[in-house]
Amino acid sequence: MEYSDIYVKRIRSLCDARGISINKLAGMSDVKQSTLDNIMRGITKNPGVKTIHKIALAFSMTLAEFLDFEELNAYSFDGD
Repeated sequence: MEYSDIYVKRIRSLCDARGISINKLAGMSDVKQSTLDNIMRGITKNPGVKTIHKIALAFSMTLAEFLDFEELNAYSFDGD
């Protein structure tokens, strides 16, 4: 799994758990719909920290909480 796929999976999981659409998340996070769509479709592979932080805040999470999950913690950057 690619690094970008990991946080896309995290966003989808959090949206599903809270019953939030990607469109609604865009409004809640003040991240442009097109930016969020590009992240979710894998076009934007490395969104900025500010964007990820806004998304985390929309989920009422700190950036650290948003990034603290099994798949990301287990990811190895070897070979990058």
